Amino acid sequence: MVIIPAIDIIGGKCVRLTKGDYEQKKVYADDPVEVAKGFEQAGLKRLHVVDLDGAKSSRIVNHEVLAAITNQTSLQVDFGGGIKTDADIELAFACGAQQVTVGSIAVKDSTTCLRWLKKYGSERIILGADVMGEYIAVHGWQETSTLALFPFLERYLGEGVKYVICTDIAKDGMLQGSSIELYKRILEKFPSIQLIASGGVDGMQDLRNLQSAGLYGAIVGKAIYEGRVTADELAKL
Repeated sequence: MVIIPAIDIIGGKCVRLTKGDYEQKKVYADDPVEVAKGFEQAGLKRLHVVDLDGAKSSRIVNHEVLAAITNQTSLQVDFGGGIKTDADIELAFACGAQQVTVGSIAVKDSTTCLRWLKKYGSERIILGADVMGEYIAVHGWQETSTLALFPFLERYLGEGVKYVICTDIAKDGMLQGSSIELYKRILEKFPSIQLIASGGVDGMQDLRNLQSAGLYGAIVGKAIYEGRVTADELAKL
């Protein structure tokens, strides 16, 4: 299983939210680049970067931070948050992202999303499925759509999507364990999916459980910053 540490950015700083609530923000580091360097030094290869300002404002905001991370480390970065236009996705790739995560636009503008999938390919486009009660949430989790998770996944997997990051918002930032049962149901219905768990990881045993369940990858955020796991432990896993 691929372990992917997360850096969420507000105002150029490394933060974490609780259940996606911007009012429950905690700043963990003033310099996300130094955090990324620490992950690289520990032996981790991947990084998940979320522009929370971008997600809220529907346009990329913290692209300079992305560029600094990709310029100063060799981490394979996937980037999301505020990617709504051709200019946004081009900017993300120009700033060094090797993959982008598309969420809101996949709900609101499937035509554009499918065009990007065709243009850039399934290795560079990750589908973001952020769920609240199994319905897809959009715009930085500020709005829940009427689109249910399983039809959403079926539509895009049928169009060639390979990688999916699924976040259970109710679990995010709670350090109470991942939604393993939800992920098992997804994998049972869509066995070919390369599913990446996100939200709620609380320690190494949780990660081992995800690995046993057949997850392709797991994103780890708050558990690192709160000392539940170390980057060195994650690199060994």
